[in-house]
Amino acid sequence: MIKSPKLIFLYMLILSAVTIAMVMLYNSNRPVPPRDYPEICSDGILRIVTEYNQSGYFVSGDAIEGFQYELSRAISELSGLEIQTFLEMSLSESFSGLANNKYDIIARNIPVTSEIKDNYLFTDPIVFNKQVLVQRTAEANHSISPIRNQLELAEKKLYIPENSPALLRIINLQHEIGDTIYIIQENRYSSEQLIIMVAKGDIDYAVCDLQIAAISKKILPEIDIDTDISFTQLQAWAVRKESPILLDSLNRWFRMIRDHGIYDEIYKRYYGNKIGK
Repeated sequence: MIKSPKLIFLYMLILSAVTIAMVMLYNSNRPVPPRDYPEICSDGILRIVTEYNQSGYFVSGDAIEGFQYELSRAISELSGLEIQTFLEMSLSESFSGLANNKYDIIARNIPVTSEIKDNYLFTDPIVFNKQVLVQRTAEANHSISPIRNQLELAEKKLYIPENSPALLRIINLQHEIGDTIYIIQENRYSSEQLIIMVAKGDIDYAVCDLQIAAISKKILPEIDIDTDISFTQLQAWAVRKESPILLDSLNRWFRMIRDHGIYDEIYKRYYGNKIGK
């Protein structure tokens, strides 16, 4: 039986579509090789992941702002690279994307600990930071005085974003005080949202970076942020172990940004006085 030319053409079209789909599926499943600075230069694009908040990246009117965003723009001007910004609230997901070569840099204030230094490279410190307890002031909390002694955290519920860097510190704090602290990890809310919930009285306590808490304090005077949960920490950006040349380049660009006073201008705009300096 002789098939019509139209039917033959249809079969060929379907076969071509299936072949293309198989090739695309194969390519999508192929591991992406790690990129270091030479590959990034060749591409001309530096892929950065940060979080959507005032510390990372946010939209204000017609402008894009954020501490990490402005640092990345300064690096773009120095390097000549185009910055491609991705937004991810989860730090663990950001590390996963970095490991899978979806991103080149995690641009957020990450506490540099021995555990994660085993798997990633970190820039020179971007900020000095610490974890603080966010609670209501006595005036906003029926004259109940804020907690000042960490021993008083026993049996309290502390809210943090899921996979927050504060998690390990609170776990260690339980051992230090010899009692239970109930850690509530929220996968729906950022640190800033949890702070708002404290201010409104929806929850009593949250733990977050002092920098984020200080920004929130400016618009939420009913919160108290004067009780430390951790000592001052060094916090930095992260890159893959396979990107040592990128790390050296980032550190060089940061030194240039500091030497030209650009870093201080950006820092003061978001955080005010430096912590631990």
